[in-house]
Amino acid sequence: MKKIYKSVGVALLLFSATINAQTAGTLTFKVGEVAHSSTYSGTKRCLAVWIEQNTTGTTWAYTKSLIVKGKSTPSNHIPTWKAASASDVTGITSTSTLSWSSGALQTATWDGKNVSGTLVADGNYRVAVEECWDHGGTAVAYFPFTKGATAVSQTPTNASFSGLNLAWAPTLATETFVKAPDAVVYPIPSKGIFNIDFKSDVKNIQVLDITGKVVYNEEIKEATTSATKQVDLSSFNDGVYFINVSDDTKTSTYKVVLEK
Repeated sequence: MKKIYKSVGVALLLFSATINAQTAGTLTFKVGEVAHSSTYSGTKRCLAVWIEQNTTGTTWAYTKSLIVKGKSTPSNHIPTWKAASASDVTGITSTSTLSWSSGALQTATWDGKNVSGTLVADGNYRVAVEECWDHGGTAVAYFPFTKGATAVSQTPTNASFSGLNLAWAPTLATETFVKAPDAVVYPIPSKGIFNIDFKSDVKNIQVLDITGKVVYNEEIKEATTSATKQVDLSSFNDGVYFINVSDDTKTSTYKVVLEK
């Protein structure tokens, strides 16, 4: 007896993992100093705050500098930031002075973009902080967080810094919904010919095998609303396939079975 399968339409999350999401938002990071015995006054001390992304395992990649302040040549006194960023100060308006007295906090903000102004992918990031308070007197600390659709609020502690506060606020989606293309795919199972009845305009048809490999691709140039299209999969092996129908912005996916 042949099994009866029912096609299922889903939004485009199949094979396109959510790791590619790029949630907009704002990171706010506050940091204060701990008193040091040194010859540097508050305006001569150096501070750098920057963002790094976790790429693989324990590897972190520079994303963007948020604060670089201090002496006239701060990069000479904050070597960890210099090595990570190659002294990049893109988007920083002032790098010359640091008003840092007892109890004062420095505030850094990040819009989720890299030095090219591109919104970066969601994932694991960290705020890196480095302070220099004398020749050879430096402190470096890292504060990890997850950039994504979930808000983050942290008050970490570190012996080298005070007043620490980290908050990631994702931009809330507006209540504007774009409907994915609508279609009816039949018969299921099929010996090779699948009919697609379009209920809305479609610009592209793709067929993927169970591994996610694209085995059929067709651009649709003519209007498809209220039309029927046939897709011939008779040359492929029996099994489960996924038919994607897409317009300019959205995709619907239909599970089908080839059974010759």
